[in-house]
Amino acid sequence: MYATLSETIQQLQLRHISEDRRTILQPLIDFVQQKTDKNEEINLNFICTHNSRRSHLSHIWAQVAGAYFNIPNVHCYSGGTEETALFQKVAETLTNQGFKIFKIADSHNPVYAIKYCDNGLPIIGFSKKYDHPFNPVSGFAAIMTCSQADGGCPFIAGAEKRIPITFEDPKISDNTPDQSKVYADRSLHIASEMFYVFSKSAVNRCNQN
Repeated sequence: MYATLSETIQQLQLRHISEDRRTILQPLIDFVQQKTDKNEEINLNFICTHNSRRSHLSHIWAQVAGAYFNIPNVHCYSGGTEETALFQKVAETLTNQGFKIFKIADSHNPVYAIKYCDNGLPIIGFSKKYDHPFNPVSGFAAIMTCSQADGGCPFIAGAEKRIPITFEDPKISDNTPDQSKVYADRSLHIASEMFYVFSKSAVNRCNQN
């Protein structure tokens, strides 16, 4: 992984995850572990209202966590209840934290290639509805990252499991002096929880071997 990103990941070990949050994360840990035990594809679709901030941060950090802990067959996606655009501050925040991000299609809804190492496949980031053809159609866990999407989508077609893991919206800081700090902290919060999830499967794999 890129040096700055590795330094960011080292910071995650210093972040405390409360018992309440660990309880919230446990269903996702169980889903990942069950798929790992069966050598099945781990398809995760992170869903929020606009697919512009929290769902992308979750999608990206989960994919990196899977790679970091060498969990096989991890495929992460994101979507919204409506299509908007990946918020520029998210791309800026991830760049500052060590990712390399390239715009590969420019429009009202740009498409980005997000890389965490030179030789790995890039993560593709753009805003889309949760049922967009880019996303899996069956056998996935739908992770609801905001309460609005969770309440507004009573049924996610094709989802094997629905898991609410909500995060506070960094949008509350937009157009304020604290915006960069809030986005950076929310990104690290989400990263620390995704790394916690995948670290549990890494430990279990070691114990089985």
